Amino acid sequence: MKHLDLLQKYIANLNIWNVKLHNLHWNVVGINFLQIHEFLEEIYDNVGEQFDEVAELLKAKREMPLSTIAEYLDIATIKETPTKQYDEKEALEILKGDLELMRDLATEIRNTADEERDFETVAIFEDYVIDYSKNIWFVDSMLK
Repeated sequence: MKHLDLLQKYIANLNIWNVKLHNLHWNVVGINFLQIHEFLEEIYDNVGEQFDEVAELLKAKREMPLSTIAEYLDIATIKETPTKQYDEKEALEILKGDLELMRDLATEIRNTADEERDFETVAIFEDYVIDYSKNIWFVDSMLK
């Protein structure tokens, strides 16, 4: 798959993930509620910034970023979660799985862009991979 197609999948994942993160943010319960609630907010704020940055990257490459929920649901690999309460461990495990999925997709985009000699995309996605790895470490530490 070409990296521009992977960028569209990434945009779709960011949109679905944003909603999912809000669900977890609003509905996590437990003794460490506040810490996890605030951490999830940091993550979805970052997702919002990436969403705009990747859409603008696609526009700079003369590509039309996907822009409808139907399009996002059609190609996203992040799955939605039902509206319900999530205990701390469950919320963190869901978050960790999604962080790993997004890190793997960001790595694939970075590597494919490198093969296709798109160094702007490589530079952006190297930073994303670093950020995902750091947040996975944070979640792993919270789950111990």
